[in-house]
Amino acid sequence: MNKKSSIKHLLAKLFFLISTTLVSNTTIAINNETLVETKNLVKAGNKFVTLLGTQVKIGDKAPNFKVVDENFSPVTLDNFIQQTTLISVVPSLDTGVCSIQTKRFNDEVANLPANVAMLTISNDLPFAQKRYCKTEKVNKLIVLSDAVWRDFGSKYGLLIKDMGLLTRAIFIIDEQGNIAYKELVDNISQHPNYEQALATIKALSVADTTLVNKNKAEIKTN
Repeated sequence: MNKKSSIKHLLAKLFFLISTTLVSNTTIAINNETLVETKNLVKAGNKFVTLLGTQVKIGDKAPNFKVVDENFSPVTLDNFIQQTTLISVVPSLDTGVCSIQTKRFNDEVANLPANVAMLTISNDLPFAQKRYCKTEKVNKLIVLSDAVWRDFGSKYGLLIKDMGLLTRAIFIIDEQGNIAYKELVDNISQHPNYEQALATIKALSVADTTLVNKNKAEIKTN
């Protein structure tokens, strides 16, 4: 191994240790925090799991949250303000259903208006997400990690107790920042309703665009 490769390998190991420590400390912090527990909503196999965090409902103001991108840079919901935003939530990108779900929405980005943001969020570490996206050519939607702070999962009631994963779900947030659509998939091994989610975001994005154009016209007239 030459000197350059050795340094690169050392930096990679250091990065892994730091990121793992961050996740470990975060998990401890969450365990010490009192989170609302919700039961009898989602199953893993034949057994119900307990979800941690606050359940949100359609019509609620979407809670802001902080996650990280592939470089561990913070990303918040505010980054997508005035956009119709679909959030695809998966337990882990490297599993069968999660991979299909992610690739399906990635393929749909090209069919959506420019005012739509499409996100995938999981508790996979960012470098694992980056590897997956490169291997599977997922390059149109935005893949984000909740592994550092578990902020998204706790604010949307998605953390699976004793598993450290997010449950499978779909959320759509309109341009006004309200939750317009929610699907908490009954069993984490099942697929979400792709057709209904996509039909909803297409209808919302057209409606939001019409509303924006109408407001612009009124302002210009006045």
